[in-house]
Amino acid sequence: MPNNTLSDLNNHLFAQLERLGDEDMNHNQLSQEIERARAISYIAKNVIENAKVALDGAQFRVDHLDQNKQLPEQFKDRNGDV
Repeated sequence: MPNNTLSDLNNHLFAQLERLGDEDMNHNQLSQEIERARAISYIAKNVIENAKVALDGAQFRVDHLDQNKQLPEQFKDRNGDV
């Protein structure tokens, strides 16, 4: 399983931005990069939304739940931590 981070995502987004700014590309190459950028953007939005949900859940736990109460398994990471 990949261990990518949000910092890795940020690096991928900036790398894609640089590829789109390459003035030496022909029309066909630019069209391919635009399609690639759309796919990356779509996936990035989902990754970011997933991270936001995880962060909101962690904040909810801190703000509203008894810290000694066990959470359901689906809310724990693979180490069993929240």
